[in-house]
Parts: sequence; structure tokens; C-alpha cells
Amino acid sequence: MTYINVEIANPAKPKVHEKVKLLVDSGALYSVIPSGLIDKLGIKPYKSETSYLANGDEITRDIGDAVFFYKDKRGPSKVILGEPGDTALMGVVTLESLGYALDPLRRELKPLKMLLV
Repeated sequence: MTYINVEIANPAKPKVHEKVKLLVDSGALYSVIPSGLIDKLGIKPYKSETSYLANGDEITRDIGDAVFFYKDKRGPSKVILGEPGDTALMGVVTLESLGYALDPLRRELKPLKMLLV
């Protein structure tokens, strides 16, 4: 398992950051933001979506936007607004927004080369 420490902000107030430790999940499309952090940052949902867990169960969660800060990078991302008991994690959409990819062998983030094809 790979965890990273990032800072997250509400796009409406990008100067107010909160630090959080996230599990990097290269099998997850979207990041899941902890419920307590959502309230603290004032991130508002704009819709709900149904997702599927690894065991096949369906869950419905609110969706919002957040800005992530990692090292010297900043990236906006669509996020799942977590509920109590949900695992806080970083998905590939956020990783790519920040310009990183997960090296599965070394279990660390590597800069992602931006290709224009």
C-alpha cells in the first residue's frame, strides 16, 4: 500500500488548505475526500453518482470538486465526497491532474510525462 500526504482545498477558496493522508489507489478512478474535511473546507456537492466497490456492491455518493497540492504541483479534480467509514483515497484522475503516476513495483509516485498526440 502507498500513502501520501497532500493538501486539499475548496476551488472557491484555494488559499485555505488542509493536510490529509490518502491511500493511493491506481484502481480507483476518483479520489474520496474524508467527510470531516468536506465540511471543514466547505466543499459542496453538485450531483450524486452510483459507484461500485471491489466486491460488486453499489453505493451512491455526492460528487464535488477539490484542488490538490502535492510537492510543487497543484491540480483540480472531480472527487467523491466521502461518508463516515469510507476510506480516504487518491484515484487516477487526481494523480494525472497533478502530473503523477503510481510506479506499482516501487510503490511510489513518479512524474508523468505529458504527451501531446
